[in-house]
Amino acid sequence: MLTSGQSEGDASVASSSTPSADDAQPPSLATSSSLSTGKLQECIATEQWQDWRWHMRNRIRTVAQLREWMPTLKVSPGLLSAAEKFPLAITPHYASLIRQMDSSDPIYLMCVPQMQELCDPKFLCDDPLEEDEDMPVPGLVHRYGDRALLISTTTCSTYCRHCTRKRVAGMHESSISPRRLQQVVTYLLAHPEIHDVIVSGGDPLTMATENLERVLSSLRSVPSIDIIRIGTRVPVVMPQRVTDELVGMLRKFHPLYINTHFNHPNELTADSVAACAKLVDAGIPMGNQSVLLRGVNDHPKIIETLCRNLIRSRVRPYYLFQCDLVRGVEHFRTPLSRGIEIMEYLRGRLSGLAIPTFVVDAPHGGGKIPLLPNYIVSSSPTHTVLRNFEGMIVSYPEPGMSSETPQALPENVAPGVWELSSGQATSILPAASNRHNRRRRKAMPLFGQPAETSE
Repeated sequence: MLTSGQSEGDASVASSSTPSADDAQPPSLATSSSLSTGKLQECIATEQWQDWRWHMRNRIRTVAQLREWMPTLKVSPGLLSAAEKFPLAITPHYASLIRQMDSSDPIYLMCVPQMQELCDPKFLCDDPLEEDEDMPVPGLVHRYGDRALLISTTTCSTYCRHCTRKRVAGMHESSISPRRLQQVVTYLLAHPEIHDVIVSGGDPLTMATENLERVLSSLRSVPSIDIIRIGTRVPVVMPQRVTDELVGMLRKFHPLYINTHFNHPNELTADSVAACAKLVDAGIPMGNQSVLLRGVNDHPKIIETLCRNLIRSRVRPYYLFQCDLVRGVEHFRTPLSRGIEIMEYLRGRLSGLAIPTFVVDAPHGGGKIPLLPNYIVSSSPTHTVLRNFEGMIVSYPEPGMSSETPQALPENVAPGVWELSSGQATSILPAASNRHNRRRRKAMPLFGQPAETSE
């Protein structure tokens, strides 16, 4: 994980390993006001700050504008080179969330060009998911049998440095034409097995409301389409876009779902939470798709805090993505073991409702592959041995077993995994756990006087 003492050059060789979840301390989850100065600070208190069109017109698009909006920023040759290779855009709202103008700040890392983006190992490519290969008509990706993804626009309000569509997003800002939209509708009519369309981009919510409505109306004209999903980072980077006009239009197209993209607790501002609330109050269920990013959120406690805050905001943590093998993002990638470690940490500490699924979107168009810690310890024809988050190991009897009781273990023999898989024992308990310690304390029965629980 990057620290405030590391330079951009140091970061390219920084170790991706971090201490174990219970020992390490996460980077600061800052709650203080932004350190922004100059032009940015002048604009925050103005009436135009609440106008999403103003934010789109005033996106930071060049290094010169970076200097103007962020006068304390140190512009390195690496930053200049990365900005020349990959598109740059940052909304004033998102820029205002930066608290330190260096790589110790998670928002800074996600939006300001970095020298490390120029690292280009041979295993990276422009389209690692091979979306272009699964595009039967321009703009429509049909990978899974029952669903398709529509690239409705190549425009984003903020171009994330970890974007998986760097080959498309921001290279030429445009939206789907009526002719291409009709090609998409024709394909969907010919493939009634498709019941779910994800409208993506770019960011669909950067489109004018009437243009987005045209896209949604066209999809709704296909009888076999059951649900429409919209993928957007607008609630994070430009929450001012979620207007009454937009929400009123979206309500016409139920069942409609929105998946957004919060990566760090610092992104959950009051404006962002209010934007999500407005959408949910309109009957639009919201999910969140985070990307695991080294130096940004690759710490169990950061993901725990993010998930708690999302649920509180009525946004369901949906996916935690491993970073894709796309050019320009190698410095963000973490070992798969880090994601599995985080999932191990979350289980038992968060409600299942708040735990996302950790997935790898496989290269060559292999699709999303969920990864979990291994909870199956062993198995036999009669029993499967499972473990829980505490380290408790239990024997689960399979159906169709004989009613005969297996031979009991001698009193002086401690059970092992084999004894559980053969049915000779039912559990192996950890020496101490919070749950079992609670059982040993005095307990108040449902009725009557306090009683000691059995050891």
